[in-house]
Amino acid sequence: MDTVESLEEKQGEKAFNAPTTPVADSRLFQTPQKHRLILCLLLALATVALYNPVTRAPFLNFDDSAYFVDNPHVHAGLSWKTVVWAFTTTELSDWKPIAWLSHALDAQLFGLKPEGPHTVNILLHATNAVLLFLILLRATGFIWRSLMVAGLLALHPINVESVAWIAERKNVLSMLFFLLALAAYGRYVRHPRVGNYLLVTFAYALALMTKAQVITFPFALLLLDYWPLKRFLLEPASPGTGFAAADLAKAAPSAARLVWEKLPWFAMSFASAIITLKAESDATQHTLPRWAHVANAALSYVKYLEKAFWPVQLAAIYPHPELTISRAAAALSGAALILISLIAVRFYRQRPFFVGWFWFLGTMVPMIGLVQIGVHGMADRYAYIPLIGIFVIVCWGTAELMAKLSTPVAARALAAGVIILALAFALHQQVEYWRDNQTLWQHAIDVTEPNYMAEDNLATALIAKGRVDEAIPHLRRAEFFRPDDPLSTLNIATYEQMRGNYPAAIEGFAKMPQCTKDPQLLAMASTNSGYSRYWLKQYDMAKLDFQNAIFWKATDAGAYRGLGLVAQKTGNIPEAIQNYERAIELQPTASGFLFLAQAFDLNHQSAAARAAQSQAAQFAIDLSDDQATVHHFLAD
Repeated sequence: MDTVESLEEKQGEKAFNAPTTPVADSRLFQTPQKHRLILCLLLALATVALYNPVTRAPFLNFDDSAYFVDNPHVHAGLSWKTVVWAFTTTELSDWKPIAWLSHALDAQLFGLKPEGPHTVNILLHATNAVLLFLILLRATGFIWRSLMVAGLLALHPINVESVAWIAERKNVLSMLFFLLALAAYGRYVRHPRVGNYLLVTFAYALALMTKAQVITFPFALLLLDYWPLKRFLLEPASPGTGFAAADLAKAAPSAARLVWEKLPWFAMSFASAIITLKAESDATQHTLPRWAHVANAALSYVKYLEKAFWPVQLAAIYPHPELTISRAAAALSGAALILISLIAVRFYRQRPFFVGWFWFLGTMVPMIGLVQIGVHGMADRYAYIPLIGIFVIVCWGTAELMAKLSTPVAARALAAGVIILALAFALHQQVEYWRDNQTLWQHAIDVTEPNYMAEDNLATALIAKGRVDEAIPHLRRAEFFRPDDPLSTLNIATYEQMRGNYPAAIEGFAKMPQCTKDPQLLAMASTNSGYSRYWLKQYDMAKLDFQNAIFWKATDAGAYRGLGLVAQKTGNIPEAIQNYERAIELQPTASGFLFLAQAFDLNHQSAAARAAQSQAAQFAIDLSDDQATVHHFLAD
C-alpha cells in the first residue's frame, strides 16, 4: 500500500499543466477533490477559530480613526460620490481606491462598529491561506508541502498585525488580488490566450489599487517561471518542479520572451511606483543619510528572518534606529544576506525551490526602507507576502531532508503537528495583545523601549479612558526620547488646553509645523489652537486658525463648528448657520444640531430651529449634556 509520501511524489510528477487524473487514497478520502476540499475547510476553520478573539477588539487608536472612524467619505458607504473620492484622493499619503471602497462597504454593511471590519479581515486572511495552498498544489503537485506553507501563512504570529488592524485591510486585500493574479497567471501559462492574459492584468490592477507594495509582481513571476513553472530550461521535469517534459518542449519560451510578455505589467508597476512616491513625498524621511537607509535595510532583512523562525517580541511599531544604528551589525547582516544568496545560486539546479530566497529578498524591496516612509524601522505587516518564499524553502527543504534520511511518515506528521501547535499557541498569545489599545502599546513599549510612538499611543489610550494624569508621564517620556515628536507635542498642548492653560496650549500648537508635515496632525493642532483662542476671546485669530485647519483637512467638522461659533459671537448669524450646517454634514451630532437650532432661532427661523431640535433628539435620548455643552460654548 502507498505511503503518504509516495502518493505525494506521484502527484508531484503530474506537474503544473499535466493531466488531472488523480491518485486516490481511499484510506482518507474517496477522491482527491474531496481530499482538497476537506483540507481547505480545515485550514480556513483553524484560521478563523484562532483569530476569533480579534472580533472583540476595538478600533486601534493609530490610523483606524483616519481610515474609518472619523472619515466622512467612508461613512457615506458605497455612494457614487465616495467612489469618485476614492479614485481621486491621495489622502494618508497613498493612492488606494479599492482599499477605500472596501472600508466604505464595511461602513454600509456594519455601521461604525469594529466587529464587522475585524471579521472581514479574518475571512480575507483565511481565504488567502486557502488560495495559496491551491496555487502551490496546482503548480507543484505536492499536497502536504503546499498545505504546510499555507498553514505557516495562516498561523504565523507575524501576520497578526495585518489581520487584527482594521486600517491594514489594504494588506490582506492586496494579497487576495495578488494571489488571484498568480492563479490567473498559472491559467495563462497553461492556456496562453488573450482572455487569460487580461485576467492576470485585471487582478494585478486591483492589487495595485489596494496597496502599492505588490509592485514586484512581474519580477516574482519571472522567479516562478524558473520554479515551479519550469519555463526557462528545456530539460526533463522532476517531481514537483513544474511542466512535464513533453509539454515543456512545446511551451518554454526564451528568457527575453518571458520578460517581453510581462512588459505591460512592468509598466503598471512603474506607474504605481511613481504615483506612490508622489503621494508619499510629504511623509518621506529626507533627514537621514543614505548609508543609514542601507544599513537599516540590511538589519531589517535579518530581523525578518529571525522573526520568521522565532516569532517573539513582535510589536505594532518598531522605531527607526536612525543614526544610532550599528554599522558593524549592518555590515555583518549584509554579508550574511550575500552569503545566503550565493548558496542559493550555487545549488539552484539541485534545489530549485531556493528561488524562495529571491522571492523573499525581491518582494520585500518596496518596504525595506531604502526610501524611508514614516518613522518606523520595519513592520510585521511588510512580511506578509515576502515570507512565503522562506516558508517554501523550509517546507520543501525539510521534506527532502526527511526523505533522504528515510524518516518514517509518522515522525514527519508528528513534527509538522508540533510546529503547527506551537505556532497556534504563539498566535493565540499575539492575538491577546491586540485585545485593547492599552495592552497593545504597553506590550510594544515592553519589547522595544525606547519607543516614543508607542508611548504616545499608550497615552492616547489612557486619555480616552479619562486617565489623563496617568497619560502625561508617557507623553513626557515620548518628548524626552524625541523632542520634535509631533504627537507628544500635540497631546501635551491639548492637555494644557484641557486644564485651561490656553496660552501654553497655543504655544504648543504653534510648534507643530516644525515637527511634522502630516496634514491630519496639522489640522488637529490648528483646530485646537482655534478653540483655545476662542476661549481667550481672540476671535480674529481663532477664525484664522480654523481656516488653516480646513486648509489642511477640508473635512474637519470641528473647524467648521469653530467658525460657526466665531461667526455667532461676532454677530454674523447667517455665516454661523452656514458653517454649522457644513459641520453637521461632515459629522452629524446632537450638539451640532443644537448649535444650528439656536442659530436659526436667533435668525428668526422658528420652523428650521424646531426641525434642527427634532433632529438632535434622534442622536440622544437625553439631550441635557449636549444642551449644557452648547450653553457652555455660547455663554457670555
